[in-house]
Amino acid sequence: MDGTSITFGIRGPIAPEDVPGLCRRVSSLLERSGAAVAWCELHDVSADATAVDALARMQLAARRHGAQVRLRGASAELLSLIAFTGLADVVF
Repeated sequence: MDGTSITFGIRGPIAPEDVPGLCRRVSSLLERSGAAVAWCELHDVSADATAVDALARMQLAARRHGAQVRLRGASAELLSLIAFTGLADVVF
């Protein structure tokens, strides 16, 4: 990885069936760019279990590429839920 970063966005609530596609998207972006960091801009993403699951799985997909996902625009509620689930070390 060359230390560069990329940015992508997620808008609206995340449905369970969206999660695999989001992971493929992150993997594809990182593979093509060689970036070390993928900034995920969250727009109106609900603070729910599906969102936490998606963010954790995207982080795991990024780590398989030697990279990481960082969050921008996450609501305080979503950040609290991530911490409550014990995934703060994985997602943040």
